[in-house]
Amino acid sequence: MSKRSHLHPSDLHGVGRLSVEAVTQVTRLVENLHYTITQTPLPLGAARSGTTRGITGLVYRSIRGVTALVGGTLDAAMAGLLPLLRNPSMRVSSRQRDAVLAALNGVLGDHLAASGNPLAIAMQLRADGEPLRWDALPPARNKVMVLVHGLCMNDRQWACPPQGESADGEAHVDAAAELARELGFTPLYLHYNSGRHISQNGRDFADALQTLIERWPQPLDDLVIVGHSMGGLVSRSACHYGAAAGHGWLRALRAMVFLGTPHHGAPLERGGNGLDLLLGASPYTAPFARLGKLRSAGITDLRYGNLRDEDWFGHDRFARRGDCRQPLALPADVHCYAIAASSGKLPGDLGDRLLGDGLVPLDSALGRHPDPAMTLPISANRQWVGQGINHLELLRHPAVFDQLREWLARE
Repeated sequence: MSKRSHLHPSDLHGVGRLSVEAVTQVTRLVENLHYTITQTPLPLGAARSGTTRGITGLVYRSIRGVTALVGGTLDAAMAGLLPLLRNPSMRVSSRQRDAVLAALNGVLGDHLAASGNPLAIAMQLRADGEPLRWDALPPARNKVMVLVHGLCMNDRQWACPPQGESADGEAHVDAAAELARELGFTPLYLHYNSGRHISQNGRDFADALQTLIERWPQPLDDLVIVGHSMGGLVSRSACHYGAAAGHGWLRALRAMVFLGTPHHGAPLERGGNGLDLLLGASPYTAPFARLGKLRSAGITDLRYGNLRDEDWFGHDRFARRGDCRQPLALPADVHCYAIAASSGKLPGDLGDRLLGDGLVPLDSALGRHPDPAMTLPISANRQWVGQGINHLELLRHPAVFDQLREWLARE
């Protein structure tokens, strides 16, 4: 069996690129702040844009020039060394490395992908923590359950260590996989860069499912998708783009389950957008607003739950604007289920309604919206709210999987 590695040679290449970019951006931020102070504007008002001059400007330009030179030299050197450093026996990533990469991609994934950074995660279907190999598939049944993780997460985080064991151990309990096998499904997992736009991931997920149904060794009669958090939005987006492309996998799709999915957005991202505006209100704090705007396209899509290109294309994603989405129906002839959670013990109180599971409010997770046209038609008998459960516990809480078992067994 391949040895699991915490560090791959390409990681050094990717971290080197990020380090050079970080030095460059911090230098620009400091210079912009320096320039603003020399102009002595009023505390409130529009930000001053410009660069310093004279010896001060020369210093900042020199720092950027030396950084670019060092970065280019390092990049070229690493590109030449990588083929020599690769070790076929250490190609499999450890859980710890997967977790770090997933978090980094959630925050900066769109930039990593656009800049060709080796740290960017490429979408793939996986089984048992490794990419799906068509020449060595897991036991292939005619029923497949695809599990789709959320923001800053990865496919291996559906599993958790047995109670009382260290999180670093390799023995993990995967309640989702156990349920899938119990109901006669082959469990597969989507691994993707959660920092990209949800619509981009949705389109690629649709293509991946089409490849799956075309290459699966027997006719795929029953497909179920379970999406946690952002994963539910990516799944809905995939249905939209799969239908537009005339994909055949939609005919096999029987059910979709949403676990804590922010169908109508999450308050934390709306709060982040408000912080951008607050920092931009003063020319002295405006340079620091750039730090907040480093967050990925995937994160800003969560402000209202963008699913299609039209929801974001041509707009400044950091600008203050309302919810401009158009209603998007759930896939026809597919049973859709929504599970929400509340970290409070008692249903109905203010915290229960507003905070929900700590990240996603109950109304958003259940598809409710003040505009009836935006409300998702998920019937009451296909909704369930778990009390005393937080957002991450939805991945493994016994009560959640008891409810899934009851629903999917009926299917």
